[in-house]
Amino acid sequence: MNGIINVLKPPGMTSHDVVDFIRRTFKINKVGHTGTLDPGAAGVLVVCLGRATRAARFIAGDDKEYRAEITFGTVTSTGDSFGEVIGECDASYLTAESVKASLPVFTGEISQVPPMVSALKWHGKKLYELARAGLTVERRARAVTINKLDYIDGAGWGGPKPVALVHLTCSKGTYVRTLCEDIGDHLGCGAHMSFLVRTRAGVFEIADSCTLEDIKSFAAVGKAGNNASNIIIPVEEALLGLPPVRVKSAAVAAVSSGSKLFLPGVAELPDGLTEGVLVRLQGPEGLLAVAETGYDPADPSRLVFKTVCVLV
Repeated sequence: MNGIINVLKPPGMTSHDVVDFIRRTFKINKVGHTGTLDPGAAGVLVVCLGRATRAARFIAGDDKEYRAEITFGTVTSTGDSFGEVIGECDASYLTAESVKASLPVFTGEISQVPPMVSALKWHGKKLYELARAGLTVERRARAVTINKLDYIDGAGWGGPKPVALVHLTCSKGTYVRTLCEDIGDHLGCGAHMSFLVRTRAGVFEIADSCTLEDIKSFAAVGKAGNNASNIIIPVEEALLGLPPVRVKSAAVAAVSSGSKLFLPGVAELPDGLTEGVLVRLQGPEGLLAVAETGYDPADPSRLVFKTVCVLV
């Protein structure tokens, strides 16, 4: 069983819990996700099965969309609603207009300090493991990109704890809880992320996602003689953002064994390719591999494609 499932992760489960559920449901060992979603959050979790797990690293870098609820006037130890309240402020002076006016400050490339509850490692230990032990370590700020940040709705204006709903598109590595905290700090009242839904991860939309009940049902049907192919997406659909290079039939075996692809083995390639670009190598029967472009040492004017991930 090879391919990708666009899972609608429910709140209350870790991403690893979802992977374990799919592993048990389909009785396969090679299962992995392409980007952790917080236990309290819901939404799109891209899960790879079988050979598709080899492509997870290329999918993980795709941009993502979220809808987040920000509660102003309350700061928590974790930046979300599951932590202890460590600070409070009367945010009754805020208005929808003042929140809207603050959002351009956080659009574009910004700097974020990863939260202690993240899965980043510090000297071999995950930060959230240290946080559970009551430890706090210094984290280096990182650059992330917020491509779009829109105000959707709000409630409680004039009260001490107003709430705003925002929608954002962001790069890999963005911590939405940190963004919510930073917006609250900027407005002078503090804030935390009170709810989060991931609505898109790369090409995978929440409208097309499958619930755990859907997956369990399809697996049961499979035992009756059918299969779950209508929820398992071919890996090439997740890699459509990579430029396609068509491989001649005579070169398919070499590419499938991980060899470099030279121009005589290319049937068609897109214009404008330069060194260091990831491409998908497509044979007559479908996707073969992901490769990186370089220049042929024997002729620096000619491209060569170094296979980095075989998918057949």
